Amino acid sequence: MNLESTAVPGTADNSAQSSWLSWLLVAFLIYMLLAAVGAIGDGFKAATGSNAKELFAFASNPVIALIIGVLATALIQSSSTVTSIIVGMVAGGLPIAIAIPMVMGANIGTSLTSTLVSLGHIRNGEEFRRAFSAATVHDSFNILAVAILLPLELLFRPLATASEYLAGLLVSDASVSMSGMNFMKTLLAPAGNVLSGATGWLPGIWSGVALILVGIGLILLVVTQIGRILRTLMVGRAMNILRSAVGRGPASGMASGTLVTVLVQSSTTTTSLIVPLAGSGVFSLKQVYPFILGSNIGTTITALLAATAITGASALVALQIALVHLLFNLLAIALIYLLPFLRQLPVRMAETLAHQAQRNKGYVLAYIGGVFFALPLAMVGVSQLF
Repeated sequence: MNLESTAVPGTADNSAQSSWLSWLLVAFLIYMLLAAVGAIGDGFKAATGSNAKELFAFASNPVIALIIGVLATALIQSSSTVTSIIVGMVAGGLPIAIAIPMVMGANIGTSLTSTLVSLGHIRNGEEFRRAFSAATVHDSFNILAVAILLPLELLFRPLATASEYLAGLLVSDASVSMSGMNFMKTLLAPAGNVLSGATGWLPGIWSGVALILVGIGLILLVVTQIGRILRTLMVGRAMNILRSAVGRGPASGMASGTLVTVLVQSSTTTTSLIVPLAGSGVFSLKQVYPFILGSNIGTTITALLAATAITGASALVALQIALVHLLFNLLAIALIYLLPFLRQLPVRMAETLAHQAQRNKGYVLAYIGGVFFALPLAMVGVSQLF
């Protein structure tokens, strides 16, 4: 008995110490994420000078910009990473008009993860049908959102206009409250100097190119590690939130999807949690649908955080593209989920896909390869003809 009474407190102390160290590591990784985003912006400025727009002329076609976002996110499997990179690129001169379709493409690319997770149920026909429909409702909603909002954006620029207005308010307020003191620039200067020094020995534009590559590599590493640590710290709590809130109605499901994604800093983790539960019958497709929409909102927090790394004249456009990501997802929900005649369309699309996949497993491979890789590449080829 005495041995047990002394062992338990010691175990608790070790667990608490490990938890504190993990949170300190998360804080350090977030700091490095901000530094990496800033490095990408600085690298583009160093490499291109005032010619950044010419550098991205190849993506002047919005279809190509959209496909770049889809393919990059499908390959990296993290919209948080891709949007953070886009924030840095915008700070370095990437035009907003090109960045907006890229962000929309990232929303489509990230839905590949849940589709891959559903393959874990492929041996059980009925389970696989439920899991695949829960996964592809994410694909269907995001594709429909882009199909509606990209033409609207090209014609009327609602996202660009609204995000520019909001960014102007927020940047102005921050400037006034800080009384001209650039807090973020001062905070990030040590890490920025180290990264710049690591590439500064290269001649001419190559130092800028190297700084871009270092920044992208660092973002890939940092976002992966943050996700891994937060999954260890928070997935148990996330599962409790998920089980208690998802079945209570659309508003609760959407809010829980947002909260869980913010907690684990990864929409891919969020969908990886819900799809197996849908496959096993714990949640219905009707319950999963709003939860997954909430994950779309929650994943925008990374780009908003990344935008705080940008200072000076580029701060406004960096915050603007981060807000575009948030506004795009909110507007998509308002247009599709809140309008009765559109609400069930992603569900019907997902159920149709799931029935086809249940009947013929080869359809699954064709769907994944076609939607996320072959079709985007074909669209790039066709767009070049016009």
